[in-house]
Amino acid sequence: MKSENEPTILVIEDEVPIRRFLKVALTDHGYAFKEAQTGQEGIAKIASDRPDLVILDLGLPDLDGLEVTRQLREWSDVPVIILSARGHEKDKVEALDAGADDYLTKPFGVHELLARVRVALRHAAKLATRQEDPEYRFGNIRVDFGTRCVFVDEKEVGLTRIEYKLLLTLIKYAGKVVTQKHLLKEIWGEEYGEESNYLRVYMAHLRRKLEQDSAHPKYFITEAGVGYRLKVE
Repeated sequence: MKSENEPTILVIEDEVPIRRFLKVALTDHGYAFKEAQTGQEGIAKIASDRPDLVILDLGLPDLDGLEVTRQLREWSDVPVIILSARGHEKDKVEALDAGADDYLTKPFGVHELLARVRVALRHAAKLATRQEDPEYRFGNIRVDFGTRCVFVDEKEVGLTRIEYKLLLTLIKYAGKVVTQKHLLKEIWGEEYGEESNYLRVYMAHLRRKLEQDSAHPKYFITEAGVGYRLKVE
């Protein structure tokens, strides 16, 4: 029987051996386990059961996992970890752009899986509280949402409108990799989806103003070929 504080994880995977492996790994570590064999069944169970996290295989028999993720993002913010035998950078970028929170390449170990699950659940919990918070802190940096002021060691640092918008977007997805395409569209609009040089310039500005050592950033991390991540504890 599921306890009140036991997170529920829905696994959408058509391969029986992998579902069995995931069931053992997750239930042994205190998670409630639910399963679906197809994309359509998975979408229905997300709507009815409201799991805390979804582990989703890309190669489903009815719908591609990317399409499941896109449909899901129209009405749900549940964290999604993609499982796939496709390990190319392009596949990871596509999954993150579709709305996935993380991407795990098969084969994978139990410890790596559990670490990704913990991070995704932790970030989801922080996001839920962050939406109501008047400010956000990471390291020695404080962002006051009400006044739109940013402080480093409690000294105000002036940011331009674009720099502040980039910072807010990274805070919104704190701990997650945000693709270059997603950042460009969110900050500049659809027509700038391929202008990655814009991001490099403004990311350099943020690092210079907020990082102690901009050449070796502690918070504003580049994920090569994919995008950027705000690294927080």
